[in-house]
Amino acid sequence: MDDTIATIFEAVAASASDIRDGFDERRSYMDGENPTGDRQLAADVYADEVLEEQLLAVDGVGSYASEERDSVVTDTGAYHVACDPLDGSSNLKPNNGMGTIFGVYDEKPPASGADMLAAGFVLYGPITTMVEAVDDSVTEYLIEDGDRTVLDENVTVPADPTVYGFGGRVPDWTEQFRSYVDEIEQDRLKLRYGGAMVADVNQVLTHGGIFGYPMLEDTPSGKLRLQFEGHPMAYILEAAGGASSDGNQSLLARTPDTLHERSPLFVGNEALIERLETTL
Repeated sequence: MDDTIATIFEAVAASASDIRDGFDERRSYMDGENPTGDRQLAADVYADEVLEEQLLAVDGVGSYASEERDSVVTDTGAYHVACDPLDGSSNLKPNNGMGTIFGVYDEKPPASGADMLAAGFVLYGPITTMVEAVDDSVTEYLIEDGDRTVLDENVTVPADPTVYGFGGRVPDWTEQFRSYVDEIEQDRLKLRYGGAMVADVNQVLTHGGIFGYPMLEDTPSGKLRLQFEGHPMAYILEAAGGASSDGNQSLLARTPDTLHERSPLFVGNEALIERLETTL
């Protein structure tokens, strides 16, 4: 693994402990919104500030982009990091799972999925874990006090899928997508959807299946952001032997025109993704 990428992983792990330690004091909403109109918790803003400081301190990181800010913060270096600092932060008040998602690129965002060098996510669940993907290898770690301990050095999507979870209101789904959901429910998959992409995707990595936030009747581009959520999760799932799609092609084949561009997003077992694209 490249030394700079290894240091980026270490910086995110160190940030995770600080971010989690601040949850109890940062559960209230701020006055402002992020660039795509979501209300911001104090925890969102704090996570963004911690990650910016830690990642731009890494020698070789030339820019930091975040779902929580309008523009890219630049420095000097050949590596560029895009983050969703606190995915699923609305789960903080009811004390459900949340996470941090990040991708490492060799081009300044907005960048193509083809420019990705590595990706990962932190899951703040009953324990704090971190999944890292680089060079077609996916590793899961336990994080304690900023230090990492390997839990699984060869994470792969199980061949026999058992779970599924999709975002959006069912009445807002397109007819084609409802047809797909009807099909896979006949396979007796179990519904698992918790409102935090990190937690839901980790279910797929653990049990096999599919997660997605689809195109909606009045919002064809869905809800999730390609740069901050789509590319990193697609990179991880594809490195783990799964697949990704926007309903038509791999998310990694996409290049956003704008930093906060949204996209329909699906990740999971390859066969389930192929069926999705055929149905849509």
